[in-house]
Formats: sequence, structure tokens, C-alpha cells
Amino acid sequence: MNSFKTAAVSALMYSLAIAGTQAATSGQGVQIDHLGVNNTLIRITGNERYILLPVQESNDDARINVLVDGKLDRTINVRLAKTKVDYCVPFDLTPYDGHEVTMNVVTTQGRSTVREAKEDACWKNIALTDEFDTYNREKYRPAYHHTPLYGWMNDPNGMFYKDGIWHLYYQYNPYGSKWQNLSWGHSTSRDLVNWENHGVPLEPTGLGMVFSGSCAIDTNNSAGYGADAVVGLYTSADASQVQSLVWSTDNGETFHFHPGNPVITLESEARDPNMFWDDSTGQWVMLLAHALEHEMIVFTSPDMKTWTMQSSFGKGLGAQDGVWECPDMFQVPVSGTDEKKWILLCNLNPGGPFGGSATQYFIGDFDGKTFTPDKDQEGNVPTKWLDYGKDHYATVSWSNTPDNRRTVIGWMSNWQYAAEVPTMQYRSANTLPREIKLFKGDDGQIYAASEPSPELLALRDRLTLRVNKTGIGEKTRSFPLPKANDGICEITFDLDGTRASAIEMVLKNDDNEKVTMTYDPSMHTFSFDRTSSGIVDFSQDFPAVTVSPTFEKNGTISLRIFIDRSSIEVFGNDGRFAMTNLVFPEKPYTELSVRAIEGKAKLQNLKIYSIKTNSK
Repeated sequence: MNSFKTAAVSALMYSLAIAGTQAATSGQGVQIDHLGVNNTLIRITGNERYILLPVQESNDDARINVLVDGKLDRTINVRLAKTKVDYCVPFDLTPYDGHEVTMNVVTTQGRSTVREAKEDACWKNIALTDEFDTYNREKYRPAYHHTPLYGWMNDPNGMFYKDGIWHLYYQYNPYGSKWQNLSWGHSTSRDLVNWENHGVPLEPTGLGMVFSGSCAIDTNNSAGYGADAVVGLYTSADASQVQSLVWSTDNGETFHFHPGNPVITLESEARDPNMFWDDSTGQWVMLLAHALEHEMIVFTSPDMKTWTMQSSFGKGLGAQDGVWECPDMFQVPVSGTDEKKWILLCNLNPGGPFGGSATQYFIGDFDGKTFTPDKDQEGNVPTKWLDYGKDHYATVSWSNTPDNRRTVIGWMSNWQYAAEVPTMQYRSANTLPREIKLFKGDDGQIYAASEPSPELLALRDRLTLRVNKTGIGEKTRSFPLPKANDGICEITFDLDGTRASAIEMVLKNDDNEKVTMTYDPSMHTFSFDRTSSGIVDFSQDFPAVTVSPTFEKNGTISLRIFIDRSSIEVFGNDGRFAMTNLVFPEKPYTELSVRAIEGKAKLQNLKIYSIKTNSK
């Protein structure tokens, strides 16, 4: 869930701005001077906290140079409204109290005269205000998944656990709901369920935008910033991609920049540094995605500042169709054995099993410098996927987690259509947090299980339906879903399909919008069809059927299904298979129906829980 907090809230002001109603004119704290067909000055003479910038998403970006006392302070890019206002975004003026602030705006929109340029909708709707409303007004905003208060979000990054608090950073655009102005947003949680927004601690610098990276707790003061300082490493992205170091002494609320940045430079595109302390060698290890080369580079360092390249991994292995991004690597016990193995997460885009972005992984060994992958019986390195849905990407783990847990979270979208989904106040959510465990399959290979984090049990509210055991034939059996909070719920049940060709499970509403899930015990697969799930026409790549192996051989599976307002996450057999897919039904799903195909089946331990939520 999200805690929708802001310094001040005014539904009236935001409603005026988002509707395109004129909220301020030149002379009401804002003086607008049109210098040419593509150049305008906005002089801020009022004392309010925010200036609201009107956005039209179909427009190109306008470049806004923010001048403070006549000197350039920063540059942002905003899709300023031309013919209509889709919504407004706030620019915080409080850091500039007592100073003169001017915005020098350069647009790319062709105009024949200044008079014509003056008619753009943005100039009539710029407003000063002390309040900015973040109250949810989106039909499809998740009720219990983390989302930004407003604006664009993609990859999670920089995550760490400290003093009972889970810190989540994410790629963020505070000035629109499309990709741009990449910064780090910051949220925290004490329970992995309820999240509180903490603003934007890292913004673009002269080296470029703030791309993905990682944070670690420097327990031994190896970097010299103090014991238990939070040290971060991220990609500065402009004409080139270089790696920058930051540190924090207030638990990640604010960061200081290392004066010697960048600390790593290469002659080719590389990004998303992920670092961890290796006890066995007494040094820091960092993976860097050599994106276009389809490999991960391993570096080591004694102090997080000076890095030595040790090896590379991945060329010619795994899925190679897209760029490699967002690595992570950690050691995990293999369930039921005394063995431990390393898992290397490798996110790539495109090239996922059903198109677009996805998370693949490799199992192997690591000696402090080199990762050596396991091979199958034919001597090949197999391609393995952490999630078989369309909407699970950029998965990385929290550092410094308690009880040796390896807790991960992903971006719940796909680069094929992330900017086109039917939301506007915000775009994108995170997946539910998951625990990574390893198990040995019947083929002798070691696989990753992705199990819902134990904290998610706290989401359960009322048990709205319970069925201990029932036979399922070819005639459909239907079960009602909760009506509260737009039908959000958790469903758990076991299926015995040993006497059926397949078992079909359908989530649907009265308009026959539906998701069809099918378990095929003979093929040992689980499929998810969202082609009729609701709104699907915003992208040709959205209607899809995704299929996962079930990693069982006895014709039975256990399912745990989380339904939110615009997503469904399916976990099978304690996370041995997982599937994450967005859905946008016009009305909430109200019914689960189950039927056997060519035979009979057994449904056991069906439980449906409504979900607690305090989101707005």
C-alpha cells in the first residue's frame, strides 16, 4: 500500500490545474515573456511553494533551464501543454527562498508567429500554489503495490535494509508520467506492505541523469565516510554512461557526491552497478552490465572508490536478443541439501520469453573474481526465467537483509508498452516483494523459486470463501470474489489434475472481460491468457498468452493468486513458478470459475481473502 503524503494537500487547486482551468495569469506571481516562436521566460515573483507546470503527454519535451539569481541551477524537460492540459506537475520552489527564479523555456513546436505561440494551453494554466494534491484519482492505481505519488517510475534500485526499515529507491521522473529527467525517488516501509514517500534524494548532475545502481551499508568504514554509512553507486547517463559514487550519513534521506566522480569509465555503454561485500575475500564486489556486449563485468575494490576489473561473464550465453541490464548476484542455500549456489540475475530488454523485457538468471559458483555457470547434461548453459509473465523486470534484491533473507522486488511493466498503459497521474508499480530460494528439479538442474514475502500475510482481511474439497467436472463451478475495494483479493487453492487433460480457471466480470488460466498436467505447464482481460488495445504487444513450466511431475499444483486493480500475480508450488501480468478490466472481476477439460479434477483448500488497504 502507499501512504499518499505530501507537505500540503489541496484537491481544489489540483482539480483546477488538471482540468485545464485557468488558475493563474501573468501578474499573479508569474510573469510570462514570449521572446520568440520557441522561447519563453517565466519569471516567478510570488512566494508560494510550487509552480504547477501543465503537461500534455502527446507533445514533445520542452527544455526548461532554471535560473537562480541569473545563474543556471538545473535543466528539466517537460511536455508542456499545447492544446489541452492532461495534468500538472509541481516544481518545488522552497530551495530558492529569498532568490530570484526564472525559467527559460525552449520548445520544439513550430510556430509561425509569437502571437500563435502565446495561445499554447500551458501559458494560460501555469499556477503558483502552496499545495499540491497527490490524492489518488486513478481507476487503476494498485491498492497494495508500491507506486510513486505521481509521475513516471521504472527500475527499482539502491535498495537496503537498516534499523528495521526497508529502503526502496526507483527510477523516477517528477515532471511527467513518461520516461525523462531520470532521478532516484525514495520510499520506505517497516513491513514491505505500507510505503511512505520521501521525495527525490538524487537528481541529474552535470554528468547526466541518474540511472540504476545499488546501495550498501559500509559497516567497516572502508570508504572513509563513517561506520555504517550508506554508500551508493549508480550510472550517470548523458552522451556516455559512467559510474558515480555517493554516500549518506542520514540513512539515505540525502546523499553527498564523491568529488572524484566518475569512479569508473569505459569506452562502451555500461550501466547499473550492483555491489556487495564478499566476506570470503574481504573486499567489495561489483557487477556492471556491459549492455550492448551482452555480458556482465566483475570488479573488485577495497574502498568502493577504486575498482579493478577482474572478469566478464555472459557472451553467447542465455537470452541474447536485447541489451543486458540491472545485474544482481548473491549466494543462496539449495533447499533440502547442504549445498549453496550463486545466482546471477540478468535483466534484458527485449528478448523476454513472450516479448519485451524480462528477468533471466544463471546458477553457478563464484570465487571472488569469476562467476562460473552450471551446465546441463549436454554441456550447455541453460536459459532460465525468474517469472514467466510479461510484466516482471529489473528485479534486484535488498542488501543487508535480516535473517540472511534474499528479498527482491521488480518493476511491474514491460518496455513494449509501459508509457502507454491507461493511467496518467502516475505510471508503473512494483511487483510484490518476493523471497528467492533454490531447489533441485527432476532434471538435476538447480532452479530459483520466487515466493511471496512472509510479510504479505498481513494483507489478508476477511476469509470471504472457504471450500475444503470439491470435485470439478466439465461443467463450470463458480465462486464469488470479494466486492470490497474493487475486487482486490488473494486466492489460494490446490488442484489435482491427474484425471483430466487440463483444468481451466477463469477470472471474469459481468461484461465477460476475463483472464483464462489453464493447468496442463501432461505438459506440466500453466498458461495465462489476457487477450480478453479488459482494455488491451493501447498496444499491439499487450494482448498475450504467457506460459510457464510448473516443475512438477505428479499432476498436482498449489496456487496463490494476488489480484490488484490492474495486476495479477500467480505463484505456484511455493514459488517454483511465478507469473506477473498487468490487466485493465473496465469493471473488477467478480467471479472465479473452474472446470476440467476431458475428465475430472479435484479442487481442495480453496480460500479467498479480502485485502486490507489504507491507500487513497
